[in-house]
Amino acid sequence: MTDTELTQAELFDVFSNARRRRTVRYLTRRGGSCDLAPLVEQVAAWENDVDRDEVTRTQRRRVYISLYQTHLPMLEDNGIVDWNADDHTIELLPNEELFEPYLDRRLDGQRPWHRVYAGVTTLGIVALALSWLSVGPVSAAVAPAIALVLSVIVLAVSVAQHVERRPGSMGTTIGVGR
Repeated sequence: MTDTELTQAELFDVFSNARRRRTVRYLTRRGGSCDLAPLVEQVAAWENDVDRDEVTRTQRRRVYISLYQTHLPMLEDNGIVDWNADDHTIELLPNEELFEPYLDRRLDGQRPWHRVYAGVTTLGIVALALSWLSVGPVSAAVAPAIALVLSVIVLAVSVAQHVERRPGSMGTTIGVGR
């Protein structure tokens, strides 16, 4: 094995495709190696937002062909995986933690941040409408306090989302084992 140096731009190019990111994510979860069949099934399930047992033959075939012909050879050419086309085995090469910033997080069970923001926005619109209409205990005098509370909630949600999605630190040149 020789070491190659991939620049950040090259890694962005390699991981610009969701199937390649999902392949490396799956290999990471499986301890660094797997056969092609379970990888194909899981990637197809992620792409079609279904359980693995609900993946159709057409969906599996589409993923299989692109992984076999395009994505696995590219990952191998860049020293990220060792792909044996004859045995249909894939092994993630060392330094897998270097790829972490480029991979999809929470492919299954992703937190629906858009719903949290929509809920806070809806709450703000309702509070604003009630203060304009001076309905119930909400009056124009309470509007600044409501705006402050909603602003703090939006800030807290933004910080939580940022912390959850924060990538690890990375350099401009990353050594990849080959």
